[in-house]
Amino acid sequence: MFRVVSIEDIVRIPPDRFGEDLERIAYDQLRDKYLGRVDPDLGLVIAVWHVDVNPEGLIIPGDGATYHKTQADLLTYFPIMHEVVEGEVVDVKKIGIFVNIGPLDAFVHISQIADDKMSYDELTASLKGEETKLVVGKGDLVRGRIVNVSMAPPTHIRIGMTMKQPALGKLKEG
Repeated sequence: MFRVVSIEDIVRIPPDRFGEDLERIAYDQLRDKYLGRVDPDLGLVIAVWHVDVNPEGLIIPGDGATYHKTQADLLTYFPIMHEVVEGEVVDVKKIGIFVNIGPLDAFVHISQIADDKMSYDELTASLKGEETKLVVGKGDLVRGRIVNVSMAPPTHIRIGMTMKQPALGKLKEG
């Protein structure tokens, strides 16, 4: 699920950037600090915007920089257990498929694709069902339910999905 989160932080404005636009400098600092990071409470930070900087900063003795309070909005992606998502199959392996669900790729184990024994076809790089003849390959559109989320800050989120439940599975050929 995508979320917009408001944060408050303090940014350091180095002396060599004095005279530049405060909001631009604060945006650069916050972007470098948060963008692409994984936080257990926020999820994956995708974008930083609406940066508001207090023009009155503090100077710490021995440091020529100024420190300013800032407020900003972050766009984050936080995968929620049992959330139903749609995505495109981006890779097919012997052990399962990888599905792009927006900013991240989720993994669907071969046993969680369908109520059928699936086998890997090396010629077409796809998984085929023995009884149903269901073929899942790169580029196919699928719907799945998130059943496992593992966050490893600062940059990794692993998502496991299933496609075996009613209304889930392959939607369209790629």
